[in-house]
Amino acid sequence: MKITDIKVYPTWVGSRNQLIVKIETDEGIYGWGEAGLSGRELAVEGALRHYRELLIGQDPLRIGFIWQLLYRSQYFEGGRALTAAQSAIDIALYDIKGKALGVPVYQLLGGKQRDYVNCFATTGADSVEQLIERCRQLLDQGWRIIRMLPAYAGPHDESVWEPWASIGITAEWFAQVRAAVGSGPMLGVDYHHRLSVAEAASFCQRMPRGTLDFLEEPIRDECPEAYEQLRRMTDVPMAIGEEFSSKWQALPYIERGLTNYMRLDICNIGGFTEAMKVAGWCEAHYIDLMPHNPLGPICTAATVHLAAAVPNFFALEVRHSPTENLHFYDEAIFPVQLKLEGTRFCVPDGPGLGVEFNEKDFAGQPFKFWEAPKLYRSDGSVQNW
Repeated sequence: MKITDIKVYPTWVGSRNQLIVKIETDEGIYGWGEAGLSGRELAVEGALRHYRELLIGQDPLRIGFIWQLLYRSQYFEGGRALTAAQSAIDIALYDIKGKALGVPVYQLLGGKQRDYVNCFATTGADSVEQLIERCRQLLDQGWRIIRMLPAYAGPHDESVWEPWASIGITAEWFAQVRAAVGSGPMLGVDYHHRLSVAEAASFCQRMPRGTLDFLEEPIRDECPEAYEQLRRMTDVPMAIGEEFSSKWQALPYIERGLTNYMRLDICNIGGFTEAMKVAGWCEAHYIDLMPHNPLGPICTAATVHLAAAVPNFFALEVRHSPTENLHFYDEAIFPVQLKLEGTRFCVPDGPGLGVEFNEKDFAGQPFKFWEAPKLYRSDGSVQNW
């Protein structure tokens, strides 16, 4: 079997693009992959054009060899745009191999270790009363892990976001939520790397101990030493890793005990090949996976197969719970996809990933430019989204 073509489809789904990749072979077997790095699809598409020239004529079943070829075939290895492209290729190759052998992808990773994959829901609110109501709604429907979004506080301008205006009111709200729902549910917050070390520490210190079960991405990940400082200032467990683009980037966070839940994104870190290595490394340090999953059905399916095959999986992010539906799972675009059953995905038993993209109707649509929201502080300086 030989690779004959790689096709790239930036496709508008819901409220943003998904970068869909198809790898075709001379035996008619094809595979689907998806690249992360939302908002920079054209950069990833450019990388995929380069990789296409390397891969035409290659044996798609030599997945590990191809991973090394793509990563090491140039002087400048890695980087988020390149590994996002490489992730999509790797996922598509596993889809091809599963279909060729007539087995689900998780069988290529050692077989399934669980029958279903638990998920967690996300909710935000405009008031603490609304936040409590939405958390109770989720709990009533069976969700036991809830990720909350920080309160917005500042001028009445959606582009202005002030950390110190947010952390005080958010801490008050979360303490009230915990009091309202009791000690049973797992509660966390995603600060989307908008804080500094001092801001994140102050936020944690303003809540009673036990309010939060995890603090997700409070600061940016470029500096592990900053997380070491924060680790010394709070005992709230950390959920970090969605920005990682290689096992090397994950290394200090695993080895130094800086993350308690690994938030790897299979569409950014290098596909199954790299994700399995990170998962094994985490297992050696008693760290569970809590994967990032903000994209669509291909990312979801790939992550479900990963979660099925590793022993140290905790919970998967989903973005279409009763309190949040980002419409990234359009059935007209993805006529075959894994379906959420209550608060979990059952592990599929069909060959490959178990996802199909409607290439006929959606492959030729023009690229729709999208940028993540741009946030600023009240003085006009740039804030992280």
